[in-house]
Amino acid sequence: MNNISKNIEIYNPSILIDGCRQLKIALSDEQIAQFICYYEMLIEKNKVMNLTAVTQWEDVQTKHYLDSLLLSGAADLHRPLRVLDLGTGAGFPGIPLKIAYPNLEMTLADSLNKRILFLQDVIHELGLSGVQTVHARAEDLGRQDGYRETFDLVVSRAVANLSSLAEYCLPFVKIGGCFISYKAAGVEEELKHAGKAIRLLGGGKTQLLSLSLPCTQMERSFVIVQKEKSTSQKYPRKAGIPSRDPLS
Repeated sequence: MNNISKNIEIYNPSILIDGCRQLKIALSDEQIAQFICYYEMLIEKNKVMNLTAVTQWEDVQTKHYLDSLLLSGAADLHRPLRVLDLGTGAGFPGIPLKIAYPNLEMTLADSLNKRILFLQDVIHELGLSGVQTVHARAEDLGRQDGYRETFDLVVSRAVANLSSLAEYCLPFVKIGGCFISYKAAGVEEELKHAGKAIRLLGGGKTQLLSLSLPCTQMERSFVIVQKEKSTSQKYPRKAGIPSRDPLS
């Protein structure tokens, strides 16, 4: 691991440590140092590129790191899973999940190459293995061999209509796997409208789970969709259509 952090004592990672303890995640000193190094790289790159509006260390620990790791309450992440983080942006939730759960085989996909190049630097600097990056639009990547219906778990923290997200994400999920969408509280009506699209795309049992974000007063909702049938070759539709004209 190359110079993983200038000095861990500069930072007070107590929020991260306490929050992870609540999530039953035990972090080693090396993992804490990786989170700090990731923060340093994020803030430095954010000076020249719009990666995040959340920049204070205390806020990044809760709103990015712990929020990403809250997935542990919605899925068993201790198993060797092949995971796709679709629309990863600055690497959330994929990078925090990979740091905390090294057993995950992680793929980070994003449509903006500048973000992918940043994430490649992060992966190298943190010494992470078993993680790859892909520069592609979901509509194109979802039709490629090696990606279509090959993942145990597909996650997305992207802000998008649930019907659109289902069309982006479910084609990647293998039968028996699941798609989990990070959503804000109060997603019940959106889920109701997305039901038909989810079924059309091969989704089956769907669960809405609300969890409290550690060290905050905030709530996070997870929409958990089991993949029961193969997705029709008609989906995803061509680039731009799923967001412009969500299935209903």
